[in-house]
Amino acid sequence: MLEGVTDGSMDAAVAAFTITSEREKQFDFSHSFYSTGIGIVVAEKEQKSYFGTVKSLVSFRFLKEAFTLAVLLIGIGFLIWLLEHRRNPAHFENRAVKGVFSGFWWSAVTMTTVGFGDKTPLTVAGRLLGIVWMFSGIILISSFTAAITSSLTVARLDSNIRTIADLPNVSVGTINDTTSEFFLKERHIFCITYPSPLDGLKAVQMGQIDAFVYDAPLLRYLILNNFNNELKILPQRIARQDYGIALPPGSSLRDPVNLVMLDAMEEDWWQDMLFKSIGE
Repeated sequence: MLEGVTDGSMDAAVAAFTITSEREKQFDFSHSFYSTGIGIVVAEKEQKSYFGTVKSLVSFRFLKEAFTLAVLLIGIGFLIWLLEHRRNPAHFENRAVKGVFSGFWWSAVTMTTVGFGDKTPLTVAGRLLGIVWMFSGIILISSFTAAITSSLTVARLDSNIRTIADLPNVSVGTINDTTSEFFLKERHIFCITYPSPLDGLKAVQMGQIDAFVYDAPLLRYLILNNFNNELKILPQRIARQDYGIALPPGSSLRDPVNLVMLDAMEEDWWQDMLFKSIGE
């Protein structure tokens, strides 16, 4: 379109053209009809599915806490068996495997303050261990509950990408030869280019890239119409952009186009159209 304005085959080019100093040297632009910026799109995590909840409980931190707790329960179970199996074989069998399992069972129900009473220490040392373990169990259960809560909370965080500062650490996509690509390259952020914004958003949806950077209103329109509840655009806006109609230098259409455009933007239907098209 810009080439058409340059070679005179077009009188005007109407699209999401960002008014820049380089382009102003080649064209005359109308007044800006929309001010926006570059947007960052990331995947919207599913927070309400059972799969998402189960997946969050398989995090490294949670598994580490669970493994530590299991080892501690087995250790206490083994210790209570050593103290009790000679004088209390009815509750803690002499056979090592069954006896340690009984000790494990006792340590678990004691820690959780369930206390079924089916396994009871009789020796002084065993009962002292029981007292220490009961009070220690209160602290351990609190810590374990905190670990579960933390895992679920982290899983509900929208994304590990919150600002442009996070982009150098993830895979980023954009459109070739656009202000978005120039913006990323100026900041030495490696990016994968796609033939269209729709292709880039599909790449985010499929997990091929972590973020897609492009003009915010176009991204909002595509998400609203094609990826609702699957993708989202971060609230941060970067690199202000002003859209204008591109005209040949010295075009006689510039003044009448500005008048018509400004009149239209003062009407309610303009704001209604923006809200219906891009939710803004």
